[in-house]
Amino acid sequence: MKTLIFNGSPRKNGDTITLINEFVKYIEGEYKIVHAYYCKIQPCIDCRYCWKNEGCRINDEMQGVYKYIQECDNILIASPLYFSQLTGQLLAITSRLQTYCCAKYFRKVKPIKKEKKGGVIIVGGGDGTIKNAYTTACTILHHMNSNDIAPVVYTHDTNNIPAKDDAKAMESSRKLALFFNNKA
Repeated sequence: MKTLIFNGSPRKNGDTITLINEFVKYIEGEYKIVHAYYCKIQPCIDCRYCWKNEGCRINDEMQGVYKYIQECDNILIASPLYFSQLTGQLLAITSRLQTYCCAKYFRKVKPIKKEKKGGVIIVGGGDGTIKNAYTTACTILHHMNSNDIAPVVYTHDTNNIPAKDDAKAMESSRKLALFFNNKA
């Protein structure tokens, strides 16, 4: 089993990675983490190459991510909230999934044959709402053929309680791994 994890946090030891680390303790098989702030992936430039061609014209680390998306069984999107939304850097990277939309709508092909399970981890300081970020994450997951999406894992008071001390969020991260492992 293979799991792809998109980490939208710039903090290497923050609350988002705390929940990701709890998740990976229990996930079976291999996993790959795409760290949005530390990878070399450019955003979509709307060059429209993918309107008529498979893939993307930009040759960067996203080419390996595309390959992993085709192979993986599970996809997790994890992000802190910035103005009640996923981080800008994560959205920039996932803008490169435009190639899948163009395959479906312009070229009339199914770009990802293998169905995946999806999951979302959202971390917030306490103000705002997780609704918009969760909706966006689910839309992104659907474009990668993730239609069986687990209940959202979230902690929403990290200004006062670190994720590591949020027992419900830590347990939900474990349960998400078990869902991916087909044991929930």
